[in-house]
Amino acid sequence: MIDVSFFILTYNEEIHLERCLKSIRGLTDQVFLVDSHSTDQTCEIARSMGAQVTQRPWPGKHSEQFNWGLDNLPIQTKWVFKLDADEYLTEELCEELRARVSSLPEDCTGIVFPLRRVFMGRHIQHGTGTVRLLRMFQFGKARCEARWMDEHILPESGHLVDFEHEFADDNLQDIGWWTRKHEGYALKEAIDLLDIELGLFAKTNASADLSEEAQAKRKLKQRYAKQPLFFRAFVYFIYRYFFKLGFTEGVQGFLWNFLQGWWYRTLVDAKIYEIKKACGNDVAKIKAHLKNHFSVEI
Repeated sequence: MIDVSFFILTYNEEIHLERCLKSIRGLTDQVFLVDSHSTDQTCEIARSMGAQVTQRPWPGKHSEQFNWGLDNLPIQTKWVFKLDADEYLTEELCEELRARVSSLPEDCTGIVFPLRRVFMGRHIQHGTGTVRLLRMFQFGKARCEARWMDEHILPESGHLVDFEHEFADDNLQDIGWWTRKHEGYALKEAIDLLDIELGLFAKTNASADLSEEAQAKRKLKQRYAKQPLFFRAFVYFIYRYFFKLGFTEGVQGFLWNFLQGWWYRTLVDAKIYEIKKACGNDVAKIKAHLKNHFSVEI
């Protein structure tokens, strides 16, 4: 056992949860779920496998739900690992956690792991490059940043350590579910890009606390936001599929790069176009439009 609590946000995750919880079995007996009133067997599966379940209505933002959990769950371990229900730890990562966590220096407040992307059963290794995420941190020394999309864990002090082995993101739902999910994401991503371009939100210097990988990704997104609508989605797909060798991943690679790299990005731009057509670049009008048409308060 290691001194860590796993923290998972859930809503109707019966298809994934058993696999997720099995992957962390033997690392700890401290597993916490904050569930947004699932209507399937999510909570029953969690409790049967020893997890502690707290139910709370979805507040509209991932960061708000996660930070509420940090403030209210009875976490008593030194470390917290943020895990999604459709993710799991590889056996190699479990062994690395057992071998290294107890000997980490006290001023290490966060651990960064490589992400294994699995789409329609295939490990996607080309197209998006290596993704590394801060997912484990000292309890009380980090928060989730309050963003509409692309939220990261922000450590309050100390330094980060990179681990070698991966955790996997492997959603088992069908392609119809995937597209509906990204339709929901599109408005949030549009708001995020409009914020970069027009400044919808008050700015902070919190990004300075991000990991190097997260800071690099944020800078690329800022560059992307300055490019012309629709054209940027097309160029992004070409870059991923041809220059980053996405075409070597077969049918799954084509679908992943086309749907996530072009279709979704074009949908985001269509929402931005629609909002700007109604409001121009007037920030006050955009905020009022988002409130009146989408019930989004900024």
